[in-house]
Amino acid sequence: MNALRRFFQIEAHGSSFRREILAGLTTFTTMSYIIVVNPAILKSAGIPAGPSMTATVLAAVCGCLMMGLYANRPFAIAPYMGENAFIAFTVCLGLGIRWQTALGAIFIAGVAFIALTILRLRQKLVESIPTSLRYSFAVGIGLFLTFVGLNQTGMVELGVAGAPVKAGALTTAPVLVAIFGFLLIGALVIRKIPGAILIGIVVTALVVFATHVAPWPKAVFGMPASVAPIFGQMDLRGALSLKALPVALTIFIMAFVDTMGTLIGLSARAGFLDENGNLPQIERPMMVDAIATVLSPLFGTTTSGAFVESATGIEAGGRTGLTAVVVAICFALSAFAAPFVSAIPAQAYGPALIIVGLFMLAPITRIDFTDYTESIPAFAVVSLMCFTYNIAVGITAGFLLYPFCKVVQGKAHEVKAGLWALAALSLLFFIFYPYK
Repeated sequence: MNALRRFFQIEAHGSSFRREILAGLTTFTTMSYIIVVNPAILKSAGIPAGPSMTATVLAAVCGCLMMGLYANRPFAIAPYMGENAFIAFTVCLGLGIRWQTALGAIFIAGVAFIALTILRLRQKLVESIPTSLRYSFAVGIGLFLTFVGLNQTGMVELGVAGAPVKAGALTTAPVLVAIFGFLLIGALVIRKIPGAILIGIVVTALVVFATHVAPWPKAVFGMPASVAPIFGQMDLRGALSLKALPVALTIFIMAFVDTMGTLIGLSARAGFLDENGNLPQIERPMMVDAIATVLSPLFGTTTSGAFVESATGIEAGGRTGLTAVVVAICFALSAFAAPFVSAIPAQAYGPALIIVGLFMLAPITRIDFTDYTESIPAFAVVSLMCFTYNIAVGITAGFLLYPFCKVVQGKAHEVKAGLWALAALSLLFFIFYPYK
């Protein structure tokens, strides 16, 4: 126990052993849906669901262990939402590219990440991002999580042309249970009860099962499917073809900005940023992200990186890599408990995402809204993250608008060279993104 405290520097980070474990359990609970959702999405690309679930778990376990043991940060790693849908629906179904070729493109992007990290180019690019944009990432991610939670619980539904969203059926049993979960977590937070989010999720899940809104788990344990049918099946030669190169470029930029925005946004909320708004030793979590991106297609799944749901663990007090290690252990056990984990419905974890969105709004007070060259790009980041349902679109829009606004004001000299490079990448993103 003492050795773990020293290794993770728990006391130095103002945390405790109990708090880190609780944070890890909280993070895992809010992101465990990826175990089921990722295979369900990738099935549309032709990747078999059973092996895909095992690959998802393997990618998460390896990524979280590296983040915890090497980077000592409470950020959980798993296959990204968004990138998986992009691969399945746009690349494979829309463009007709084989899933093996798509995985090859992800592998190439990961190798590029490793090279850029070793050369410290990724760190330099991050350091070029102005403070207003950094804090807008946190706010945007928070509202993005809120929208995810509202939609998954049924409180908000798809609307019609001219009114794209609408209130869900608020008097139906599933939505009422989700509202109960939101009120419960809110009450626990107000009363400052330790482990409020995790308690709220567990209690709400029991209510969901007891009211038959969702069925009780049919089983608790089961053997995981073999990953052999998809392990190492990526097609590198196909990924380098002219048809697939725009896809590889888009994947590279999406993963690059997603990770950058998530790391900075989560770090801003956790208080990790220094007086200049930089994350000390950022090269470590970036290297973990790069290696995870290389390993994921090897296992047979899509891009992995820091999960925004890590914010729930941070709110629960997680400040060290022990939180990430606990998440890794939970994912490893989940491979044998998939029937139980997959039974936890959105009505139970969705309210936690909504509450966390509230927590992540705090950095908005650090944005100077009296300076429109700062506030317009920040506003674009926040609004487009939510309204396009795509974190990468919001971040790249901010990278383009910030230099534009400074040039208009006659202050182009305030834009660092690295941000010009990010603006160029962002322009390529919008040009080559397959709008399908």
